Amino acid sequence: MLHDPNKVYVFDTTLRDGEQVPGCQLTTPEKIEIAKELETLGVDIIEAGFPISSPGDFQSVVELSKAVSQPIICALTRANKGDIDSAVAALQYAKRPRIHTGIGSSDMHIKHKFNSTREEILKRAVDAVKYAKQFVEDIEFYAEDAGRADINFLAQMVEAVIAAGATVVNIPDTNGYCLPDQYGQKIKFLKDNVQNIDQAIISVHCHNDLGLATANSIAGLQNGARQIEGTINGIGERAGNTSIEEVVMILKTHQYLGLHTNINTKNFYELSRMVSSQMRMPVQPNKAIVGSNAFAHSSGIHQDGFLKNRENYEIIRPEDVGFPDATIVLTARSGRHALKFHLERLGHNLSKEELADAYHRFLTIADRKLDINDEDLTMMMSEIYVK
Repeated sequence: MLHDPNKVYVFDTTLRDGEQVPGCQLTTPEKIEIAKELETLGVDIIEAGFPISSPGDFQSVVELSKAVSQPIICALTRANKGDIDSAVAALQYAKRPRIHTGIGSSDMHIKHKFNSTREEILKRAVDAVKYAKQFVEDIEFYAEDAGRADINFLAQMVEAVIAAGATVVNIPDTNGYCLPDQYGQKIKFLKDNVQNIDQAIISVHCHNDLGLATANSIAGLQNGARQIEGTINGIGERAGNTSIEEVVMILKTHQYLGLHTNINTKNFYELSRMVSSQMRMPVQPNKAIVGSNAFAHSSGIHQDGFLKNRENYEIIRPEDVGFPDATIVLTARSGRHALKFHLERLGHNLSKEELADAYHRFLTIADRKLDINDEDLTMMMSEIYVK
């Protein structure tokens, strides 16, 4: 396969895995609006839905295929002909269609979900890829619950589906079980032991049950994976999926990794807000990259260091992710430097003695009030200057 060995493909599943959050279902027009923004963001693949699951999902894949032209449009299926036929029909208008088919790979799933054997599951996996390949060239195979799968059987499965025509192999940590070094080693084992691995891209699809989705995704990329699957704001089933904005900004911040994406990072903040509002799912204030406090400094020591040089406490510039400028939040923890910064912004240039007096008054107010706004400062200054 001809592709840049250092390019990381970004596969967005906000509209499929992200939409599985209870109460966050989207209408087709809402999905199209988000899909167009994902196209502007520069994602390589949009997973548009699971066509067999409902008429609404089928229709969404049809309409998204018409509305978006740059990214690959992907439809999810299980490893059976009915699902694949439905996906083929839904993708008929896609300029660049992909079918994402797969089956469980862990003994837990093989025994307790499929009531089957490794041999039977392997056959079903290969048959599904061969069948889908008759209709669509680009086939991604997911080995569900790969995080808990026996590594030798997983390698056997990956080799077999690539031989059957899979162009991408997805190694999901479906239950968010793995530690980063375990997951990284799993990817490395596949890179080192699957003979035809160079004929496919390895993809990482991690869940956040233990808060490790982003760390696991990075570990996978460091060990040879070149596609990352995730969602905007890290939304998704249970504790959510890998947060796309986190992985992309990690790669941008740690350039020594030598990996890059096609993402226009300045679009993250607006898209994060759109997804939050359409899905009626607030972003936690301390969420990395896009949370409302991601660039807010409130401790006096931090504020002082930040005002002397932003890089003391900022490794990402807010403007790099389209965030309104960093904020110095005034609280009882704030120091003189932060107060001086805000008073000067409001047109008050104080001497050292005047600032010391103002700071004592400020602390009295700050102990009473959780956060101080411009109105409070203006009132405080008018009291100081009342003759």
